[in-house]
Amino acid sequence: MPHQVAVITGAGAGIGRATARTLARAGCDVALIGRDRARLEDAAAELAGLHVRTAVLVADVAEADALEQAADAIEDQLGPITLWVNCAGAGVSGQFVALSPDEIRRATEVTYLGTVFGTRAALARMRRRGYGTIVNLDALGLPRPLRAVESGARAAIRAFTESLRPEILHDGDRIHLSLVHLPAINTPRFAWTRNRTGKRLRPAGPVYEPEIAAEAISHAAFGRHRDVWVGLSGLGRRLAGLLAPTLVDRRQSVRSYAAQLEKNPAESDAPDSLFAPVAGAYAAHGRFDLIARKTMPPLITTTIRTAAIGVALVAGAGAALSLLRRRD
Repeated sequence: MPHQVAVITGAGAGIGRATARTLARAGCDVALIGRDRARLEDAAAELAGLHVRTAVLVADVAEADALEQAADAIEDQLGPITLWVNCAGAGVSGQFVALSPDEIRRATEVTYLGTVFGTRAALARMRRRGYGTIVNLDALGLPRPLRAVESGARAAIRAFTESLRPEILHDGDRIHLSLVHLPAINTPRFAWTRNRTGKRLRPAGPVYEPEIAAEAISHAAFGRHRDVWVGLSGLGRRLAGLLAPTLVDRRQSVRSYAAQLEKNPAESDAPDSLFAPVAGAYAAHGRFDLIARKTMPPLITTTIRTAAIGVALVAGAGAALSLLRRRD
């Protein structure tokens, strides 16, 4: 395996910051990309004791030229990029009709186009050498009400990733493109997401610490897995959505609202990171350590998922056949 130079977008806090630590412990030199220089430098200082080289690049992932310049600077400082992880994202929560076009556009550009532009910058350089790994994130868990914009962006990332894989295979490059499907993660984003709900935001469903997400990303990158699902709940709910979509819609319309909102009202003047970074010392964790799970759940790879869906379909077909026989 060649020496690893890993690039992480959104590296100043949350999943990106936890991923930087995990990859540095694995021996990778790490380039950190984000909008807040102070936070990136603080993240780089955390890696100093791990005896790896680091590079700090300030860039907005929604600007393709800025990412291209950052990628050139990384290769000048650290060497050829072998691993690129797209962790950056931005969101706005609230009833869709209450969101402004500028908010919708910005959240989509950062989350979706940030991944697209990051993938493009990585792929252009990896193709010069014919190898490398890119990891994208399906970081919402499930489409949820009040988060329609981010849900749309994550769906676009899934389709983009799946469409790009055949192109890479067609050209014969040894470039691996992985997609990691994450549940709710305890990051600072719940404090700095633009919030139009009037209530404080909280994660819905099983909540895991960012180190769990970072381990899954590392597993996908070094194991060269096509897809990695963290835990069973998201996979089960997606299967339920295929089998009983109307029932899932009704359940979401009631339970998902309550699951994502606290009783306490949100601060009307709270800063958010949609258009500019929020000042202050933020690290990987958010404020939900008391409820976040620390132990690694099952990691479901594509092969395991295919087998599980096959078993579920066979069981469903068997139940349907049994019911028809009883009617006869």
